[in-house]
Amino acid sequence: MEAPGACLVYSIEKVALVIAAAPTTQADTIDAAMMRRCLQLSEQSVAAGERPFGAVLAAGPVVVAAAGNRVEMDRDVTRHAEVVALAEAQRLLGKKDLSGHTLYSIVEPCAMCSFAIRECGIQRVIYALGSPVMGGASRWDVLTDPGLSTSMPQVFGDPPEILGGLLAAEAADVWRKWNPLFWYFIKRKGYLVLPRHEASPRPTSKERTWLSLARGLLPGKASRSQTRKRYFQRT
Repeated sequence: MEAPGACLVYSIEKVALVIAAAPTTQADTIDAAMMRRCLQLSEQSVAAGERPFGAVLAAGPVVVAAAGNRVEMDRDVTRHAEVVALAEAQRLLGKKDLSGHTLYSIVEPCAMCSFAIRECGIQRVIYALGSPVMGGASRWDVLTDPGLSTSMPQVFGDPPEILGGLLAAEAADVWRKWNPLFWYFIKRKGYLVLPRHEASPRPTSKERTWLSLARGLLPGKASRSQTRKRYFQRT
């Protein structure tokens, strides 16, 4: 793992296809390996003072560019992991057109990133956690809108193939380890979601204690002890 503050941008490399459970096809194996790389990048982002986001731009088994968030490092709210990876790939390849490539991300790309993805002509988008509030597919019809490419083919590529929920439980675990309390509220509000058939990681006993205390601090959610104390003060 890189030291905190290190540049979380990586150029062309080949990812070892090592996964916990053997998928059924070579493409599945490649996709799982790339998503595990995103999880690693997310953990490295946390070590560098960023939030746990990571993205990989690949051509088959070859990583063209990979990046974590650089919002805090660059003091720039547009430096999402997906945008950084796309920009690095364009610089390395010397062209804007990235058709035929796959973008992997730990979280469904937001609307801003999704417009960039469509402009680059990305062929496939694969992510772990859905983003129903900000997502460029599940919330905003950017990734899936054929009207963009039919009305402005000079600018936007065709809608990419989209696969969500890949290694979602492992991605959720990365977020939970980063900040258990923040992850609890994210889940509660539905900002990030797992597929229905996958369970979110169970909190540890220490995390359950924190969550119990936090619930008592919520507005209108007084703990039992606080309620009893208020009752006896009135009687």
